[in-house]
Amino acid sequence: MTVAYSVRVALGTADREACFAVRKEVFVAEQQVPEDIEYDAYDAEDADTIHVLAVGAEGVALGTGRLLHGASALGKTGGDLTVGSLGRLAVRGAARGLGVGAALVGAIEDAARERGLAAVDLHAQTHALGFYERLGYAAYGAEFLDAGIAHLAMRRVLSAS
Repeated sequence: MTVAYSVRVALGTADREACFAVRKEVFVAEQQVPEDIEYDAYDAEDADTIHVLAVGAEGVALGTGRLLHGASALGKTGGDLTVGSLGRLAVRGAARGLGVGAALVGAIEDAARERGLAAVDLHAQTHALGFYERLGYAAYGAEFLDAGIAHLAMRRVLSAS
């Protein structure tokens, strides 16, 4: 099945609300992440935070993710200003397996390159390790729990292209 969609940087209130709606459906409803920890200070409109949004042909939000960089990423990247932090990647169930997640990661990596970042870190749910490995990410460190879900830190060094 082929579904037409586009991926863009989320601009304005309506796009950001669409991102939050996808996250609520995937993380809060589906994965039972408490809503009070799903949304954080990095969700505010900020120069160090970039949200990306995948939208279907009908205008329906299919997926989202965000990139933290600069001071906002320091706590997630070991204090390295050349590394961004990919997070909150979520794809609605009906859009999984269509390439939406990979397209979102690509858009986040493009945004990181545009800001001169050398690498992107993320905290992957362990069930998603294969997905990220296929995209060039390598796990490091010990497994840890976040919102009661097992995770591993991963990093991808970005090429210039």
